[in-house]
Amino acid sequence: MSESTVLENAGGIADPARESNPRAFIKSFGCQMNVYDAERMGDLAAEAGYGEAVRVEDADLIVLNTCHIRERASQKLYSELGKLRELKDEHARTGRRTMLVVAGCVAQAEGAEILRRQPAVDIVVGPQSYHRLPQLLRQARVRPGVVDTDFPAEDKFSRLPKPPVDLIRRRGVAAFVTVQEGCDKFCSFCVVPYTRGAEASRPAAAILDEIARLARAGVREVTLLGQNVNAYHGLNRQGQAIGLAGLIHATAAVRGICRVRYTTSHPRDMSDDLIDAHRGVPALAPYLHLPVQSGSDAVLKSMNRRHRAADYLDVIARVRAARPDIALSSDFIVGYPGETDADFDQTLALVRKVEFASAYAFKYSARPGTPAAEMSHQVDEATKAQRLAALQTLIEEQRQAFNQASVGRRLEVLFEKPGRREGQAGGRSPYMQAVFAEGPRSLIGALAEVEILAAEPHSLRGRIVSTAS
Repeated sequence: MSESTVLENAGGIADPARESNPRAFIKSFGCQMNVYDAERMGDLAAEAGYGEAVRVEDADLIVLNTCHIRERASQKLYSELGKLRELKDEHARTGRRTMLVVAGCVAQAEGAEILRRQPAVDIVVGPQSYHRLPQLLRQARVRPGVVDTDFPAEDKFSRLPKPPVDLIRRRGVAAFVTVQEGCDKFCSFCVVPYTRGAEASRPAAAILDEIARLARAGVREVTLLGQNVNAYHGLNRQGQAIGLAGLIHATAAVRGICRVRYTTSHPRDMSDDLIDAHRGVPALAPYLHLPVQSGSDAVLKSMNRRHRAADYLDVIARVRAARPDIALSSDFIVGYPGETDADFDQTLALVRKVEFASAYAFKYSARPGTPAAEMSHQVDEATKAQRLAALQTLIEEQRQAFNQASVGRRLEVLFEKPGRREGQAGGRSPYMQAVFAEGPRSLIGALAEVEILAAEPHSLRGRIVSTAS
């Protein structure tokens, strides 16, 4: 997933003619947590008085919020920085000073190396320190080249400003809320424990206060986020520990919230009470993204996933018993070091057995500093590409079959935005499918019962039967 987010931002500027109206642009790569972090950096900036730059060319502050999960993340960053250096130089020739910030997981992983390779960067800040952005900008105005990749003791979330109602409304009726960060699993291919740190959960009271504020501003759907979200363990207002299931129950009880989702989960942390929540919480969407990565026990062991294929299938069976109509999604890595043809065949067999509504598959690519990067028996690129194509073909067949099975059904759709054509509205089904139907803009924010008329390549087309709320 890749997304650019234009946000109001905080920073400094040397041009006196523009000091009263500095503007900034944030480009966020990667996961939903990066989208959430980008919005929080935008809140920090808005509090400092920065307006939004619709185009990067108009920005006085540019923030690249990076992700280290995708292939060639570092190379893509430096390519982007080269273009931005030219823009920064062009601004300087007209007397404008442009601040350039690299944030996120690549910043955490590479630190000062980013400054060495691209001296035009003013600030490098990791995902645990971005709440210090206004302070870092003040430092960088005096002496560029600030690096903050610490894991600070203070709770960054308690130091983030609360976005105003109008800004929340502009962001839409569906929102992400980070509830847990970091991971203690140490999968051998993954950099998250090194870039995001150990598992840490936010207090439930703080999360619910944030969700209530979103709901008062018109948010109807909330996705609870974490690197390993079902490992969530926070304290409620009474000081008692609750897990993700308890947090889901409490979120569903917030007035105005009609739909709850959570991502991303680990199979080992699908507890009984969390599975029961899929049965007992009507607002919890019948959609579960549960990465398995491989169908081969040998590969899973090498990955240090700490579950077998049979364990994963058992979890799926229990979830389906609790919510028979649930749609399932997953992540897969093909061409992992040592993966044989037989191992890959076991992955295909697992996919056929589960029948996913959607899934994401990637070729293995080494992350410096992870155990897998040093493993022998690396799989050649041609084999990886061949396996990826075969797996993606199977996944796409299953996705299309799931969508086709929706035709003729009536689904509850939360409308989020205008459609692609005049007089059309777009939203999401409970199963994360994009749905378009004829209807006015006043539908945005409403739940409606929609009869699905057709499954198109990337969305469903329907007819509104009734509006629920």
